[in-house]
Amino acid sequence: MKANIPKGMSGGPQNMQAMIRQAQKMQEDMAAKQEELNAREYDVSAGGGVVSVKINGKKEILAIDLKPEIVDPDDIETLSDILVAAVNEAIKRVDDTNSAELNKITGPMNLPGLF
Repeated sequence: MKANIPKGMSGGPQNMQAMIRQAQKMQEDMAAKQEELNAREYDVSAGGGVVSVKINGKKEILAIDLKPEIVDPDDIETLSDILVAAVNEAIKRVDDTNSAELNKITGPMNLPGLF
């Protein structure tokens, strides 16, 4: 059985080469953007500013700053909860920023694992 492809729709080898070049350019743009995003640093605070976390685009914690008033030896649980909240917010900020910046390159295309 032969496929019935309308004229002008097949594109031929030239169209395929253009698509390959476009995909390669997109991959190069995404690699450059990912490198830029990995180098970024983010400052995130929690608990009304008593805990601050500095994180980079590779999700590596660079620093944690604690205000003296949050350090209560009788209430380690609150400090622990605020640290977890700050670290989770920092990771979310990196993920959201990376996703938004890479979507500018790929547009609505969602190809997990392709690039």
